[in-house]
Amino acid sequence: MHEMALCESVMEIVEEEARRRSFSKVRTVCLEIGALSHAAPEAIKFCFAAVAARTIADGAILEIVESPGVAWCMACSRSVEIAQRYEPCPCCGSYQLQVTAGEEMRVKELEVD
Repeated sequence: MHEMALCESVMEIVEEEARRRSFSKVRTVCLEIGALSHAAPEAIKFCFAAVAARTIADGAILEIVESPGVAWCMACSRSVEIAQRYEPCPCCGSYQLQVTAGEEMRVKELEVD
């Protein structure tokens, strides 16, 4: 389950920000997860609670914002939304797609005390 490792990385980011900005409690963590990131939001929620226990984020609310997958179609020269890799262009049916967005997972916001 790579989601546990992802959540550990998120906690490292949160703790580093706490040191840099001198806050002592995290109330909310907002994560942006791309549709093509291979991270399962439900697994992330489960793992986050375990990783955050006994840290400055203990009891924090985890908000997940899912962003769509986006690709550039080389055949019809359009930016198109895709739900998963290796699916055809919804406009022309071509498989010549280059992913341009939706692979990311990032800490978008923190609500802190």
